[in-house]
Amino acid sequence: MIEQLAELIKQSKNTVFFGGAGVSTESGIPDFRSESGLYAARQVYGYPPEELLCHHLFQQKPKLFFRYYKENLIAIEAKPNPAHKALAKLEETGLLQAVITQNIDGLHQAAGSKNVLELHGSNWRQYCVGCGAKYGLEFILNPAHCRDEVIPVCDECREIVRPDVVLYEEGLDDKVVSASVSAISSADLLIVGGTSLAVYPAAGLLRYFSGENLVLINKSETPYDHSAQMVIHGAIGKVLDDVIKIIGEN
Repeated sequence: MIEQLAELIKQSKNTVFFGGAGVSTESGIPDFRSESGLYAARQVYGYPPEELLCHHLFQQKPKLFFRYYKENLIAIEAKPNPAHKALAKLEETGLLQAVITQNIDGLHQAAGSKNVLELHGSNWRQYCVGCGAKYGLEFILNPAHCRDEVIPVCDECREIVRPDVVLYEEGLDDKVVSASVSAISSADLLIVGGTSLAVYPAAGLLRYFSGENLVLINKSETPYDHSAQMVIHGAIGKVLDDVIKIIGEN
C-alpha cells in the first residue's frame, strides 16, 4: 500500500496534505484531547481542556488560562519528525502544493515547508488585545513581561498579550479558511493524516474535496474511512518516510 501511495503522489498534478495532532505527537507533543490529556486537565486545573482554552475563560480567568497554556501547549524543544520532514521534501521536489494543519506548533515551517496554512494559528505569534502590537513566543514566557507571574502584558499599553491562536468559541481566520478551501477544492490528491476528523469546523473542509483520490493515514478509524480510496492505519511518520524513500529510489 505504501508503494501505491508513492505512485499516486508521483502521478498527481496537485497534492495537498491536511493534518492534525497525530502529526506532532511523534515529536513528543501530547494531544490535549487524548484520554490522558483530559484526565490531567481536570485533575490539575479543575476543568477539561475545551473549557481551559475557551475565549470566555481567557477573559474571566486569564491567570488560569495562561498557566494551562504555557504548561501544556508550548513545546519549544520539540523538533520536526519524519512526517514533517517528508512533507517538506515533497514540497521541495514539487510533489506537494500545500500543507493545511490544525496544529499550532510551527513544526512544518521548522522542517522547511513554505506553503503552510495554519487553521488554528500559531503559538509562535502573539499580539496585544489592546493596541495590536506583535510579539514573539519568548515575550510571553519571560516573567519580566508578566503580571501575577504568568499573564503577559504589552510594553506599549499594558493590556494583555495573547497567543495568535484560535480558542474555543472563536471563529477561524477567514483568509486562512478561504485559502484552505481553494487548495482542497483544486487538489486531485488529498492526503489526510494524524487526525480523527472529529474537530469542527476544520474537519468540515473535507467536503470541498472533489478530486480523484482521498488518502487517510491515521492510527485509528475516522468517519471518512468509508469514502476514502486508500486507508492506512499506522504511524504517519513511518508511512511518509517510507513513501519518500520509495520516491527517491525511482
